[in-house]
Amino acid sequence: MRFDGKVALVSGAGSGIGRATALGFAARGAKVVVADIDAAKVEAVVGEVTAAGGIAAGIAADAASPAGIDAMIGGAVQVFGGLDILHNNAFGQPALPAGQSRLALTADIDEKVWLHTIELGLTGVFRATRRAIPELLKRGGGAIVNTASISGLFADYAIGAYNAAKAGVINLTRVTAIEYARRGIRVNCVCPGAIDTPLLRPSMALPGFADGTLGAIPMGRLGRPEEMANVVLFLASDLASYVTGAAIVADGGLTAQTGLPNRLSDG
Repeated sequence: MRFDGKVALVSGAGSGIGRATALGFAARGAKVVVADIDAAKVEAVVGEVTAAGGIAAGIAADAASPAGIDAMIGGAVQVFGGLDILHNNAFGQPALPAGQSRLALTADIDEKVWLHTIELGLTGVFRATRRAIPELLKRGGGAIVNTASISGLFADYAIGAYNAAKAGVINLTRVTAIEYARRGIRVNCVCPGAIDTPLLRPSMALPGFADGTLGAIPMGRLGRPEEMANVVLFLASDLASYVTGAAIVADGGLTAQTGLPNRLSDG
């Protein structure tokens, strides 16, 4: 896979999947816009790209705000002259009211947490997509890859806002794909399972969570950010020229099973 002459924008590129994807695009010839709300992380990733001989520009911006979206898309066009690939990856944990756990049944979810999660996890993807499409069309088309989740395909106990946001991303991906398929824009999403990123690590520290999670994954381990980046890179590349509207699951086999106990025994 090569992206020579292409301009790729990655949001949430300061760590995890976004960082790995930004490095992957740059290593394969793309000019990369590294966007993240954390300016120090942006600077660090841009430094990694340039140290490896790649080309990158950094933009510190909030992907949950219209102004932040304008800064990212507009910055890509201003610095590199256009945009060919958008990876909507930004997501973060909202601040919680005092005493509230991140795990909450639907009736107990704080409305501010719900609104923030939807704003960043879904509305931010919509805003970036809407803002990017005219720029992609100017270049004759392009590719959008959204980071969704297996939590957008199936239910998790007590994280309803996250489930709803990621489900919305998956169907927004499909809608946008069919709307722009004949205009040269492909739109897909990757649905990661449990990936070793800063977002997951606090949960892995909870009593019993790590053992339960790893025990449920047929491959017996967390995914690596680079493994998710490889899926994103494929979907953005010409190798996926006939792929649009797809939600690609990459979860170590977690959702390939029914969840029922293993029926094999020694007896």
